[in-house]
Amino acid sequence: MESPYPKLITPSKTRIGWIGIGIMGSAMVSHIIDAGYLVTVYARDFRKSKDLQTKGARIANSPKELAEMSDVVFTMVGNSNDVRSLLLGDNGVLAGLNPGGVTVDMTSSKPELAREIYAEARRRDCWSVDAPVSGADAGAREGTLAIFAGGDSEIVEWLSPVMKNMGTVTYMGVAGSGQSCKIGNQIAAGSNLVGLAEGIVFAEKAGLDPVKWLEAVKDGAAGSAVMRLFGEMMVKRDYKATGFSEYIVKDLGMAAEAAMPGAALSKQLFSGMVANGDGKLGIQGVISVIRRLNGLS
Repeated sequence: MESPYPKLITPSKTRIGWIGIGIMGSAMVSHIIDAGYLVTVYARDFRKSKDLQTKGARIANSPKELAEMSDVVFTMVGNSNDVRSLLLGDNGVLAGLNPGGVTVDMTSSKPELAREIYAEARRRDCWSVDAPVSGADAGAREGTLAIFAGGDSEIVEWLSPVMKNMGTVTYMGVAGSGQSCKIGNQIAAGSNLVGLAEGIVFAEKAGLDPVKWLEAVKDGAAGSAVMRLFGEMMVKRDYKATGFSEYIVKDLGMAAEAAMPGAALSKQLFSGMVANGDGKLGIQGVISVIRRLNGLS
């Protein structure tokens, strides 16, 4: 494949568009601005963009207008329906992106939608990459996210100067492969979160100090990044959102469709959080469901 780009990405010339400035997105785009790129932001609630405007970000009034002002457009939004509307809608990104432009969807979404977006982008002589991430808000703040990329390898490589500001990119294969990788990640992470929650509750019921239990097991086989990121928060019942529980229900639902029984069981427990009105709490809050099941307040 011949690259449509005669020059590498550079902060002085490559115009970046960004849609999705929530818990993680705002931190991710801040790294790109700090690296010197000219960034345009679209947000349904423009009040959320004030901090980014003080850093130099421009504002667009629609996804289409943003795309017209950009060479590369990143999206980091809530779910597949949002992605479809923002990218494929009549006033969406692909309606405004100039030939040779690139969309990079970092939302956790459906592999089949990523393939549909890729096909439409190519029909318009543009390019599409699906690049969901893992690492929660800490990874977004620190620029250490794991990024799973699907699409054309040459385009992913071309994007590396800007993507490296957010984390480490692993090319997974053709369009949709990044999303499939993220679903697999969520299967493992969801089960890990449930196991960690049950371990803490079991330790507490056995009369152990849960903080001391975490310290005792963290360097053994039970230790994990999930324990490092969420263990202390679970013990302290700090359920501040680093990633909404309703989103992992969405991700595990996609896994359950592939007949993954463990993912289906994990989904039931996270769905319990949503049913309890806790869909906007952090995923570590699954321990609250385990506590309820064990008669603990």
